[in-house]
Amino acid sequence: MGFGAIIIGDEILSGRRQDKHLSKLIELLGERGLKLSWVRYVTDARPFLVKTLQETLATGDVVFSFGGIGATPDDHTRQAAAEALGLPLELQPEAEAIIRGKFGDEITEHRLQMGVYPAGSTIIPNPYNQIPGFSIASHYFVPGFPVMAWPMVAWVLDTHYAELFHAEDYVEQAVTVWEAYEGHLIDLMERITADYPDVTLFSLPTFAEADRRRSVELGVKGAAARVAAAMAEITAELGRRGYTWDDKA
Repeated sequence: MGFGAIIIGDEILSGRRQDKHLSKLIELLGERGLKLSWVRYVTDARPFLVKTLQETLATGDVVFSFGGIGATPDDHTRQAAAEALGLPLELQPEAEAIIRGKFGDEITEHRLQMGVYPAGSTIIPNPYNQIPGFSIASHYFVPGFPVMAWPMVAWVLDTHYAELFHAEDYVEQAVTVWEAYEGHLIDLMERITADYPDVTLFSLPTFAEADRRRSVELGVKGAAARVAAAMAEITAELGRRGYTWDDKA
């Protein structure tokens, strides 16, 4: 099981608005010792949403979907989720009670539509304006507004996935290896991956235009003790090969 994200909106794909959800989701997961496995940016068009959700539902991953759950004509996420799951849409009882409580005598059918989800959905509390999101099949649908979405994601993680947290033990360490080519370090990477299958190895080549120095950021992430052991082996081998490196802040 991994964690994934679907970020919905034509305005993001066109460049009219910059996405802020990806970096915040990475932060929220990281604070809990978790990591994001993948992200998809998707148009508001319902056929694309349906296809995307059919694919992500098949993964078994925990997925956060941002945007498109309002009741305006350009919001299709609720309908697309129902179609992808082969389920009817229905007014969720808890959502109905919350919405009726919020609007009282000013309740309208249009406002109640904000509580219509695929049959069998449960609600995600919204501390900002009380209009809930919904969840079904390990997919969590929240609004596109960060002020609402981010505390809702935090609530989902803390309520449903606390047993997966390992923030105190989960670390990431890396070094910047100077004047190195990734290709010359592949055998070392393969050895570390084989010897430490419980950590994740990563590398990133860079080239500094200012001083025309090339480098490779090389590191691992995982349980603290295993990361320390893997990094000790990496730096020992780098030293044997005559490389210089700096610890990555």
